[in-house]
Amino acid sequence: MGYELNRFQGDVDEELVCPICSGVLEEPLQAPQCEHAFCGACIQEWLTRQPTCPVDRNPITPNQLKPVPRILRNLLSRLQIACDNATYGCTAVVKLDMLSAHIQECEHNPKKPVHCESGCGIVVPKDELKDHNCVRELRNLVQQQASRMTEMQTELTEQKLNISEQKRELQLLKEYMRSMRVSNPRMREIQSEMENADVLRWVNSLQTARVTRWGGMISTPDAVLQAVIKRALIDSGSPPHIVNELMENAHERRWPNGLSTLETRQLNRRQYENYVTKRIPGKQAVVVMSCENEHMPDDLIMEPGLVMIFAHGVE
Repeated sequence: MGYELNRFQGDVDEELVCPICSGVLEEPLQAPQCEHAFCGACIQEWLTRQPTCPVDRNPITPNQLKPVPRILRNLLSRLQIACDNATYGCTAVVKLDMLSAHIQECEHNPKKPVHCESGCGIVVPKDELKDHNCVRELRNLVQQQASRMTEMQTELTEQKLNISEQKRELQLLKEYMRSMRVSNPRMREIQSEMENADVLRWVNSLQTARVTRWGGMISTPDAVLQAVIKRALIDSGSPPHIVNELMENAHERRWPNGLSTLETRQLNRRQYENYVTKRIPGKQAVVVMSCENEHMPDDLIMEPGLVMIFAHGVE
């Protein structure tokens, strides 16, 4: 429905009046051929009863309606209109395109949201403030919150059940895969091939290192240093199934015979330059992987590889 004519200052051009409701056009649409303009709500309702233009009876369907030209919208926007809240005491007259913004801020708007100043602070429409009861509203708010908490607890319980069920299914799958590997040699081979491929991808992603001071090797790293290197290995993408074994191989008690004592390390020192070493990112440490060091003597390499930590001398 359009705006009442008596709300406007001055004369309103008849081209701006809706032929259906006789009010000033509100959210106007026009017919596709004759270009007669109507309030959007008016013409939509009209077409539910008969699919013709109300002025010249040309056939129209709702999908054929289109926006009015910009010049018509500009003429409408410049009209001066009294506030919707004039009956509540507002004397403001504003441009039509500013009416909506004015109503939201209008002090006479009975539906303007205001805060209760009696203690609860709840926001209520201005015309409902006189009947507002703080105790009742707070009780309703508490009940709503309690209901929401109950819903959340129910959802949380359901999620926990779903997680438990997923964990159970995952465990069953792991047990099934484990039994398949035990009973089927080919499954074991496939698993081994996949793990080896993961190791190769990781090793190839690391930067080649050059050790300039083999004498700086720390053969008995403490627990804190080992934890730091282990974290760096994980962050670098090391396959999880070799991380612990690599870290166990960071101590001389696990090293192969050619590295197991200071005497053997001094005897074999000249061969160290033949190692293919990859740097553990950000650390004075390298990995010497067996897959890249098959050319080395058996007493200088071990599966899956060695972690060598240095005080300095790694480039």
